[in-house]
Amino acid sequence: MTGQLRHMLRDDDVNHEEQRQILELGMKFWKDRYYRRPFEGPQAVAVLFDKPSTRTRSSFATGVAELGGYPLVIDKSGSQLGRGEPVADTARVLTRMTSGIVWRTFGQERVEEMAAYATVPVVNALTDQFHPCQILADLLTIAQHRGGVDALPGMTIAYFGDAANNMANSYLLGGAVAGMHVRVAGPNGFLPDPGIVADAERIAEQTGGSILVTTDPQEAARDADCIFTDTWVSMGEEAEYAIRSKPFWDYQVNDGLMALAKPDALFQHCLPAYRGKEVTASVIDGPQSVVWDEAENRLHAQKALLTWLIGKQRDDDGLLA
Repeated sequence: MTGQLRHMLRDDDVNHEEQRQILELGMKFWKDRYYRRPFEGPQAVAVLFDKPSTRTRSSFATGVAELGGYPLVIDKSGSQLGRGEPVADTARVLTRMTSGIVWRTFGQERVEEMAAYATVPVVNALTDQFHPCQILADLLTIAQHRGGVDALPGMTIAYFGDAANNMANSYLLGGAVAGMHVRVAGPNGFLPDPGIVADAERIAEQTGGSILVTTDPQEAARDADCIFTDTWVSMGEEAEYAIRSKPFWDYQVNDGLMALAKPDALFQHCLPAYRGKEVTASVIDGPQSVVWDEAENRLHAQKALLTWLIGKQRDDDGLLA
C-alpha cells in the first residue's frame, strides 16, 4: 500500500472537505448498500468491544460484511486485552492480520495508543471522550432529510443534557467541521472541557460555523434546525440514576422545548433512550423524531468511513468516487 494511513479517533481528525466526502459516500451507501466492497477477499476487520453495545456492534459487524469483509468481533472477556496485555502488543498483532481495527473502549488514550502502533486504519467506535461515528450518522440523517450534504453548512444544531460527556464533545467538533452553528446546553458542573470548546471555536472560524455553550436551554433551542439529547446517566452509573439525573431536568427535551426550535426541526437521540427522562415519549415517538433513520445511518456512515480510510491507505480514489 502506497497511500496515507489515516485514523478516525476524534471528530476533527478530518477536515471540512474530507468530512463532506465521507458523508457523500454515506448517501451512496444509503441508496445502494453494496455500492463499494473494498474488503473483498474477504479481508478481516477487527471490531473490539470493552463496553456493551447494540447499535455499534450490529452496524459494524453488518457493515464490514456488506463491504465484502469478515468482521472479527472480539469482546473484552475473550481477548488478552481484557487480561492486561499492553495495547501496543495487541496493535502489533492485529495490524498483521487485519485491514482495519475498530475499538469501543474507555479512555481516549487507548485508541490513540492503538493507532500509534497500528499500520492499518483505527476507528474510535466510542470512548469516554468522543463518539465520532455517531456524529457522522447524525449529520448523514440531517442531510437525508434536508436535501443533501450541501445543506449542512450554516444550519443550527442544539444538544441538551450532560454537556460534559462524549456526545457533547463530538457535536462540538463534528458540527464545527461541518460548518454548522453548534449550541450545547447543560447545567453548571456538566459543561464541556474548555480545551475542546477552544478547538471547536478554532475550527468554526475556518468553516463559517459558530459555537455556543450555555446553561440556558431556551437560548440553545431557539430557531434550531435539529435538537439532540443523550441519556443523563452513562454506562455503569445506572444505580445512581436518581442522584445523577437531578441537575438535568431543566434540559429535558419535551414539547415545550421543541416548540422553541424551527417548526420543522428534527429530533435525534443516539439511543438507548429513557422516555420521561431526557426526552418525553411525545417527542421521541412524534412526527419530528428521526431516531430510527439515525440508528440505521450508523451502518451507512460507518461503511462510508471505512471505505474512505482504506481508500486513503491504498491511494485509490476510485473507492472515494
